[in-house]
Amino acid sequence: MADTDPAGPVMDRDEVDRALARLGQEHEAIETSLLALQDHAGRRLLEGARLTGVTAERWTSTEAAITLLWTYFDAYTDVLRKAREIRARRRWSSREDLVELTELLRGEPVTVAGSAAATANVPAPHGGRAGPGVLSERYSLSTLVDRMNELYASSLDMVVAADAVWSALPARIDLLSAELQRTSRLAHSVGVRPGEHPAGDDLERITRTLKKLREQVVSDPLAFWNPAEGSSAPGGGKPDTTVYDREARALEDVRREIDAVLTVRQDAEKRIVRLRDVLSRADRTLAEARTARGEVLAKIAATEVPVVSGPPTALQEQLSTAAEYRRHAQWHRLSPLLESLEQKAEDELLRARESLTAVTAPLAVRAELRGRLDAYKAKVSRHGLAEDPLLVERYEKARRMLWSAPCDLRAAEQAVLRYQQAVAELLGAAPGVPGQGAGPDERRGPGT
Repeated sequence: MADTDPAGPVMDRDEVDRALARLGQEHEAIETSLLALQDHAGRRLLEGARLTGVTAERWTSTEAAITLLWTYFDAYTDVLRKAREIRARRRWSSREDLVELTELLRGEPVTVAGSAAATANVPAPHGGRAGPGVLSERYSLSTLVDRMNELYASSLDMVVAADAVWSALPARIDLLSAELQRTSRLAHSVGVRPGEHPAGDDLERITRTLKKLREQVVSDPLAFWNPAEGSSAPGGGKPDTTVYDREARALEDVRREIDAVLTVRQDAEKRIVRLRDVLSRADRTLAEARTARGEVLAKIAATEVPVVSGPPTALQEQLSTAAEYRRHAQWHRLSPLLESLEQKAEDELLRARESLTAVTAPLAVRAELRGRLDAYKAKVSRHGLAEDPLLVERYEKARRMLWSAPCDLRAAEQAVLRYQQAVAELLGAAPGVPGQGAGPDERRGPGT
């Protein structure tokens, strides 16, 4: 309703009764809201907390606003009580009563000291702020209700936001801190300590961060509040958990690292035994390669045989170090060493096998030549040409070269090729022998 003009119409009894009923309902609703705000857990926590930062600034303003709210409400209550008393004088109110009631219900009957509004930092009735030079402010009941609603909404917004942060973050931080303590004890038991392992340094950093975070959340909760964009409802928004979430992920990474260390502790003996076995196989393969090299040098002439190196002592020393780490339960050091050793041991076994293959290659070539010579001789016998003088001569020459020591592989290969050529020529010239043409299949060798 608009303010009453002194020259304006006087309210009749029905209008007065309806206004009093509406104002009574508003009074009851405002009182209920103020009492709920007074009993709000967040407000009680704010009153007893040692606040800092933006929360301390806003709480100073909010406390003054709440005080002003009660001042406004008391003034509103006084006017309403006075209006009810005037209306109760007579069943049928006189014109003088109606004039007085009209002034109370439509005029500006409420006077509040200007210093109170200025302290609460709230807007003045006609815009702007109530400055310290204003001695008093006059309000109509409808304007007073609007201002109380405004002050209530801003106060409740601040209280609800702080309470939401306090309800969400400290409890979660405490749970994470408890998990951090358990993880730290487990890490210490497996040798993951600050200054000795990166995960130990991470645990120390997370501990410091969580402690500082909790102190900041308790003293300045509004610093961890994200208001909802476009929301006008009190308490619209959610707690900012960015720092908490980051540290929770970091702790999870540390837990995975410690799980890996625990796995190493459980499997360390098996892995060390397996490493010894792989390195032993590599040593035996190298020993076999050295023996084969001596045999090759004795049996094969005019060929280069690669030198066979000995087993690497560095791997054996690292394996001894791994066993030492296991005996002293230094699992955080054992884990990366075993991973490195396992790859190096497999590489060493592969190198030993390649060395044996390289050393025995001349013997393999000689064996292949022997097999080819015998295969051609068998083919010649099937065709009844085993007694041919040329073939016998070339066969015997090649055979002596291949079965004598040392064997000249290049000369022996040439002798076998000459025998093959003689066989191919004779088989190609022999008429009436089915399937014995001088085509490329015959020249490539037997079994084609």
